[in-house]
Amino acid sequence: MRQPFFTFFLLAFLLLLTACHDEDPKNYLEVDEAYADANSLYINAVASLYNYIGGEADSQGLQGTGRGVYDYNTFTTDEAIVPTRGGDWYDGGYWQNLYLHQWTEDDSELYETWKYLYKVVTLCNRSLQRLDEYANLLTTQELTKHKAEVRAIRAMYYYYLMDMFGRIPIVTDNNTPANEVKQSKRSEAFRFIVDELQEVAMSLTDNHSNKRGEYYGRITRPVAFFLLAKLALNAPIYTDDDWTDDIIPDGRDIDFPIGDVHMNAYEATIAYCEMLTASGYRLEEFYEDNFTVANETSWENIFTIPMDKLLFTTKFDNIARSCHYNHGAAIGLDGLNGPSATITTVKTFGYGTDDIDKRYYINFYSDTIAVGKKVITLDDGTPLVYHPLEMEIDLSGSPYEKTAGARMAKYEIDNNTVEANDIVLFRFGDAILMKAEALIRNGEDGFAIINLIRERAGMDGLQGTGSQEADLSTILDERLRELVWEGWRRQDLIRFGRFHLPYDLRPQLPKERNRYTIVFPIPQTALDLNHNLTQNPGY
Repeated sequence: MRQPFFTFFLLAFLLLLTACHDEDPKNYLEVDEAYADANSLYINAVASLYNYIGGEADSQGLQGTGRGVYDYNTFTTDEAIVPTRGGDWYDGGYWQNLYLHQWTEDDSELYETWKYLYKVVTLCNRSLQRLDEYANLLTTQELTKHKAEVRAIRAMYYYYLMDMFGRIPIVTDNNTPANEVKQSKRSEAFRFIVDELQEVAMSLTDNHSNKRGEYYGRITRPVAFFLLAKLALNAPIYTDDDWTDDIIPDGRDIDFPIGDVHMNAYEATIAYCEMLTASGYRLEEFYEDNFTVANETSWENIFTIPMDKLLFTTKFDNIARSCHYNHGAAIGLDGLNGPSATITTVKTFGYGTDDIDKRYYINFYSDTIAVGKKVITLDDGTPLVYHPLEMEIDLSGSPYEKTAGARMAKYEIDNNTVEANDIVLFRFGDAILMKAEALIRNGEDGFAIINLIRERAGMDGLQGTGSQEADLSTILDERLRELVWEGWRRQDLIRFGRFHLPYDLRPQLPKERNRYTIVFPIPQTALDLNHNLTQNPGY
């Protein structure tokens, strides 16, 4: 039986389409009807915001669509690549520029991503205003909880903005004129996000957001804890207001208080990860169970984008655009034959060796492709074979033009149900690796924790070398194996000091030694619209 919150989502979306803007006096009655009672106030001021976490068009949504948050955090790294395949996937050089870090402030897709993220921030500010205007419909406790939920959503969107663009405007109301919007330093934006999440966390429910029911798909306290762990672990990057001077703060010297307890950034990371354990999260027995069609039963997934073909228009195109056309058709998808794993990635999994990681064939379609017992063929009747080690940035004219690269698998495909896999955004397996990394960066041993991940995957445990640099490199490789295709690789490479260096097939840009590419440029259109904004260094 469908839970009430599914209806909230659908009703909220319909009301959002039909309710009129209150700037027009003729529409006041319709606005008042949209906020007629406590239930409709919640639906239109809070639940409606969740319609934007997934997307149905390019640059919209946190994952599942193209040319947006996910692509800028994945195809700019050593994890994955969208090679040019003859007449396919050149697109004016867009995908090559992502991989080579040759984006510019005139990148229209980057501006669309900026607009999407700020659109949700603006909607959150409007919702907070509505909650205050119609507070008489709510109890004090309801008002506090609803505002906490909206502030947490807004903080999450500011987190993505700060992570991608560094120095960003922070706006917390709907009344500030555009010409008065100021740009915050990265450290100021970081502190605002941390303070917001810490202030609202205890007003959020402790329920598991990924489970079906009243809180399905919503921001709950564990979601806030996960974000705070991410913020603490990346604090040396996020508190650095001059990231081009080659001086990076040490997380052991960064004060990150939790309540009245002062600790350093890595201790705070560990504390928040332990809070997730206390909230009842644990590793699933089998890695792949987090990505099955029925993955809302997972005890490991923390925050997901709910997918139901009857209720949502949200897309998840990542697998379809990766598969060869004939492969996609065989599994019921519109295959577009594009994104692939890099050579670096498949080698990190041990592909081509006797010690291949058992997660490899869960995450990738590779070698000869069969559906059931039937081998998929090319148009000439020969078997379809993906060649993971034959990758180039431009494959045009190569014998492997259409078949180079291991392709995205990860999520179970089942076209016999209207319920699709929920898109995994935050996962407890990531929290375990964050805790292990924080322990090592804080001078402690984190390998027993790493080995929980490896043993679950059926792999041998690892031991530390005593060299922090070598141990951290081991964690970076393990993060790739565990979290491939989940959208974290850019952030990881930046934190490990690798993003601006040459890797895989990518050379370092002539001026990239100063790390200017670890943030994207502020889109030129945004600068033109607000002359209080200044461009990030290096662009």
